Amino acid sequence: MTREKYGIAGMNCANCAAKIEKKVSEAEGVDFAVVNFALEVLSVSYDQAKITRSDIIGMVRNLGFKLTPFRRDASQENIRQTARSFAVAAALTLPMLLSMIPMALNLHLPALDFLHSGMVQLVLTAPVQFVIGARFYRGAFYALRSRSADMNVLVASGTSAAFFYSLYHLFFHPAGETPHLYFESAATIITFVLLGKTLEAKAKGRTADAIGKLAKLRVRTARTLRNGQETEIPVEELRTGDSVVVRPGEKIPADGVILDGHTSVDESMLTGESVPVEKNAGDTVTGATVNQYGAIVFTATKVGRDTTLQQIIRMVEEAQTVKAPIQSIADRVAGVFVPAVAFISIVVFCVWWLAVGQLDKAIVSAVAVLVIACPCALGLATPTAIMTGTGKGAENGILFKGGDSLEELSRIHTVVLDKTGTLTEGKPVLTDFEPLTGNRLELLRMAAVAEKRSEHPFGKAICEGATDILKEAGCTELPAPEMFRAIPGKGVKAIVSGETVHIGTQRLFETPGNTLPEELQRRIAAYEQQGKTPMLMSISRQPVALLSVADRIKPEARAVVADLRRMHIETVMLTGDNPRVAAIAGERLKVDKTLAGVLPGEKAREIELLKKAGKKVAMVGDGINDAPALATADVGVAVGSGTDVAIETAGVILIRSNLNALVFAVRLSRKTIGKIRQNLFLSFIYNIACIPVAALGWLHPGIAGAAMALSSLSVVLNSLSLKRFKNI
Repeated sequence: MTREKYGIAGMNCANCAAKIEKKVSEAEGVDFAVVNFALEVLSVSYDQAKITRSDIIGMVRNLGFKLTPFRRDASQENIRQTARSFAVAAALTLPMLLSMIPMALNLHLPALDFLHSGMVQLVLTAPVQFVIGARFYRGAFYALRSRSADMNVLVASGTSAAFFYSLYHLFFHPAGETPHLYFESAATIITFVLLGKTLEAKAKGRTADAIGKLAKLRVRTARTLRNGQETEIPVEELRTGDSVVVRPGEKIPADGVILDGHTSVDESMLTGESVPVEKNAGDTVTGATVNQYGAIVFTATKVGRDTTLQQIIRMVEEAQTVKAPIQSIADRVAGVFVPAVAFISIVVFCVWWLAVGQLDKAIVSAVAVLVIACPCALGLATPTAIMTGTGKGAENGILFKGGDSLEELSRIHTVVLDKTGTLTEGKPVLTDFEPLTGNRLELLRMAAVAEKRSEHPFGKAICEGATDILKEAGCTELPAPEMFRAIPGKGVKAIVSGETVHIGTQRLFETPGNTLPEELQRRIAAYEQQGKTPMLMSISRQPVALLSVADRIKPEARAVVADLRRMHIETVMLTGDNPRVAAIAGERLKVDKTLAGVLPGEKAREIELLKKAGKKVAMVGDGINDAPALATADVGVAVGSGTDVAIETAGVILIRSNLNALVFAVRLSRKTIGKIRQNLFLSFIYNIACIPVAALGWLHPGIAGAAMALSSLSVVLNSLSLKRFKNI
């Protein structure tokens, strides 16, 4: 499948977006198509063997819209064009409005008498109606041709009714009577609609400025080290494997691993954390972060589109185009709203003209109904809030992969937290090594070699701890094992110096009907009571040593659990530890429930059981073995320091490993969905309240145009208030 984005020119309301989305989605070969009305972007995935890019462009063109290459700054050109149109319209409309003020105040200003002339008003209005307003006629033509209706139809029909009725009266009014002219109403409606569009476009630009801020962080040049010489090159020419020099105060141009040097790096753009991070040889650095103190040389591992910054930008863009389920409410309403309003307008016209006998009132009221009901605010209600919320998250090191993930997180009842690496530091240390028989140093050597290839945190802790002890004793040669196999959730098996070595938990050594001696079980239990994870080492299946490792609980973990409970969210700790060790950790953390002894393959099953119990579940994890559970949960939350597999599977990513970001993410998601509900309420109540007022003839069409513009602006500004959201 090919996935592409396009800018869309010519959209005016939610119906325009819905029409494009429906047409493209129904085409053969299209996997999905999503239109973001606020961003004016079409995201489409299609099979090139069944449909081409030209087919999609032509399909949208037939609807009256134009697809353009996707550009992040395209909205700025749209703002400028709309602002120019508004300025011209305002210059032509303002004289007519000024002439109305003395009349409203019952004053006579002879200098303005010429503005009351029908011919003068016609000359001023015609360019606004047919030149500046041509966009509405074009949109209405294509909408009607495709047997649909949108804002263009409402504006074009409303202003045309006012203009041509005035034109008829200007030339065919009975002699001696003052003609009934509404030229200023037609011009005012178009002018206020354009004013609303200009203000709306500027405000929408602010909702998406998180991406702009991220894009500005990109580094333009890099200083590479080639043949011992420093050479400055454009960052686009940087290649994986290049050695890059970064001096104090400079931005790091790509992701990589430090070869030489010591420094502190400001990673606030990435994590939201203001405290600089110490970096030494072997540590990773991220592009666009700021090298503060020392000069460093690093090897570039990710460049161009593969850097963390570019991945974040792409992810935020995707999040702003994927709809939240709550938007389906607005989509369904928008699909029937315009036709319903057109019908109401016709009924209002007929009642005032045929039943009451007032043609002037019939036209004014019908036009006011058409204008006041334009569903722009409805189309902006969801995407502007999603854009602002996801942008705010990105600024604080939280990435939502889409509006759906954001909404799901706001609705969770239960958070399942993986213990190792999520609630704990993920860097356990060897705390005890107790020989049962044989030479202690020789057993330590065999343990270190056996675990040398292990990727599990406990295995690494044993290898590193044993190696440190051996180095102190002068033993530095540690060959690789002749054979190594990890046994998921239990331990490892290795061949060291021709001997078969097993290291693992009690579960590795016990089978049905075959348990460990009581003395060993008692000593294992003693370690468990201390909150440590005990393990046994055997050679040729004969126990030779007891070991234990411990993983420190993250400093913020207990406060995070308390915060979640105050938010009425149940907390569950999931771990492969045996029940006694897990119970001690759970008691320290004050979690509501502990699920212990869960093998990696069983984590997803535990999530399924919680969901079957009627709970909305979020799973928080960081490892490869967490990926199935992250995918099974209603929403998966990956800690950014975790593996690529976990990050790819999750719907929400915490770039920094500090769990406080989880609480912020939940609160932000709830606040954003709350804003969407407020926006939908404002949109609905506005139309419900204003349509009857317009139908009763109490609303001038010009005022209706202004009110319609302000309704859209109020929704956008309400969404923008999310920018002030702070964690507490």
